[in-house]
Amino acid sequence: MTQELRQGYLGTLITLVAQFLLGMVTNLFVQVPLQHPGANPPEYFSGVVQSVIWAIFHGPSIWLTLHAVLGLLVVVFGFRLLVPAIRSRNRFVITTAVIGALGMLTAGFNGGSYLNYHEDFSSMIMATGFAIAVTSYVVGLWGLPLQQGSPTQAAR
Repeated sequence: MTQELRQGYLGTLITLVAQFLLGMVTNLFVQVPLQHPGANPPEYFSGVVQSVIWAIFHGPSIWLTLHAVLGLLVVVFGFRLLVPAIRSRNRFVITTAVIGALGMLTAGFNGGSYLNYHEDFSSMIMATGFAIAVTSYVVGLWGLPLQQGSPTQAAR
């Protein structure tokens, strides 16, 4: 169980770093058009769905497409990590996994919100969700019990 959680936390952290880098490239080098399917929607959630579908299949750059696809995957990874966390029955592990998943969900919805409305604060909230998720997973990884015979334990 601990090994599955350790791999899940670490894999999610590595994926989040890749997502961050794709987001920075997208932010710096991709001009998202003000008008596209989903832009300025009368209803937020349907606009997010339309905007993300547009970004994946018709976006102006491979960077935006990769950022949107990996964003969806990273949210799935976060919620998938909840399964072993809940099975562990460890309140600390569950808490860090839930906070991490919610941080990624916050980042994802605000990425969609940025596509919808082009507001800088959506980008800031996306970065904040990312930071919350990364912090939560680092703390969760740190708090996992050491395995018997692990190199870290032998060094102590």
